[in-house]
Amino acid sequence: MRENDWNDPDWRAAADAWVTARLGALGTPVTGGIEQFRVRPWSVTHRVPTTGGVRWFKANITGCRYEAGLAEALADIAPGATLAPLAVDTGRGWLLTADAGPTLRETLAADDRVTTWTAMLQAYSALQRATVAHVGRLGTLGVPDQRVSLLPGLLAGLLADPDIRAAVDPAVPALAGEFAGWCAELAADGIPPALQHDDLHDNNVFPDLRFFDWGDASVGHPFGTLLVTLNVMHDTLDAPARASAMARLRDAYLEPWTDLADLPALRRSATLACRVTRVSRALSWRRGLTGAAIPVDEGFRGAPAAWLGELLQPTTI
Repeated sequence: MRENDWNDPDWRAAADAWVTARLGALGTPVTGGIEQFRVRPWSVTHRVPTTGGVRWFKANITGCRYEAGLAEALADIAPGATLAPLAVDTGRGWLLTADAGPTLRETLAADDRVTTWTAMLQAYSALQRATVAHVGRLGTLGVPDQRVSLLPGLLAGLLADPDIRAAVDPAVPALAGEFAGWCAELAADGIPPALQHDDLHDNNVFPDLRFFDWGDASVGHPFGTLLVTLNVMHDTLDAPARASAMARLRDAYLEPWTDLADLPALRRSATLACRVTRVSRALSWRRGLTGAAIPVDEGFRGAPAAWLGELLQPTTI
């Protein structure tokens, strides 16, 4: 059986057997064919019909297998805040969940966006605060350690990769000293490391504000989550209302952290965190492409270098 090959018949047979056994033990036996629903180089999702309704199976490639154990741990760390798994195989990175219906994005009316996103961001801040005391446990599960004190070295490692170095903007290596200064300032801001989703947007949360899809997550500066989240919101909002809405959303996320610093200091940290977390995004992409399960599109191959190139640009907040 070939690992990281969603089309290998032996791998598929093993996965189907595991799903069938787990669901049978849970009292919701499989009632029909298990369908390969969504295929990516880094993960695959199967739709499973059962007597209790649809169930979902997800598998990750080696570098992202920690998602299964992380999803299980989060159900314990922050009950009700995440989509709790029905079963996991942490060694193989397999995850089985119930169907939770449409995502927040699929149900959100345009005139409710800012209000609903505000609630989403504050709920995610609360989840992150719950993980602060458990970062050691998350590390034992294989969640990558990308705290800001480590990011300068991780950036150097990315730039040492010949494929990335050949594709990256030549101005990025010269930014290393300034980048280290940003990281040092963030490391001293009094905000503790926490779980950083790294790809949080309204399609990775349900309307009841349960969060899911942890395949890119790391331990890092919590405010780095805002990089993708606010970029998505920025691009969704109409230009006339964008500036005021973005400030409101940023501050809504930061409000649960105001016991640790005043709002101006938190805003400074958020801006810096969004900038340095572009390295985390590059690392996430490299993990997701190393040992890919299916051929990788050229657009995906260039993602790590493209995210490093973003270091040269200001943030949206």
